[in-house]
Amino acid sequence: MTNEMVVDVSQDWVLACDVQQGFMQAPCTVSNSFDYSARCRQVRALGGDCYNFIAPKDDRLALVVADASGKGLAAALMIANVQSSLRTAALFTGDDLAALLKVVNHQLYTSSSKDRYATLFYGVFDSSTRILRYVNAGHNPPVIIRRDGSMHCLEIGGAPVGLFADSEYGQGSAQIETGDLVIAFTDGLIEATNQDGEEWGVQRLLKAAASAAQCSQDAGDLVNFSFNSMDDFSKGHQTDDATLAVVRVI
Repeated sequence: MTNEMVVDVSQDWVLACDVQQGFMQAPCTVSNSFDYSARCRQVRALGGDCYNFIAPKDDRLALVVADASGKGLAAALMIANVQSSLRTAALFTGDDLAALLKVVNHQLYTSSSKDRYATLFYGVFDSSTRILRYVNAGHNPPVIIRRDGSMHCLEIGGAPVGLFADSEYGQGSAQIETGDLVIAFTDGLIEATNQDGEEWGVQRLLKAAASAAQCSQDAGDLVNFSFNSMDDFSKGHQTDDATLAVVRVI
């Protein structure tokens, strides 16, 4: 490989990294109804995690968190396909989230190799009805932490997208109230291990989030505190892409 070719490949890699990070630039936002923030920390320059916040109307907020199989460039290409398929399908399926995921699944299954798939959570918050509608496609169940300390897992949905040709999806719903927190994450966050090989785990994540919520009402602070808590536990030992998204209902 010539030096010119090496430079071209290097520049392409940098551009690809910039494009992927550009898809996830909604670090900390407050609207009339929601305070939301997220962070994705990848193991490599390119990764298979993604998050996105979409505000189609003033009283609504859509949240996407996804995790593609594998790592590196292959996972990054898969997750880009997920993001593109979601945007396109949403134009035609309206408020039917189950139909949306069925279209995305079909698109990914027909355009990806058999060993490629992604777990995905798609939720739509509606402040006018105080209802969260969602579909969970094989993803780690996000958790609602309520003001009284009770918790509710968002599990309804179906198989990971791209895994089976004819997957069917169910739509779940949950009541949301002022002060509720919704915590969505990928497995890289909870599978960080300490020196003894013990995983940080869902319970430590939720404990860190609840503790941060008591000290601050800011979603960005909660995200940062959770990552810092994970790093304190694991001494910075991260083996997979890690993503955390938080929505606080105002």
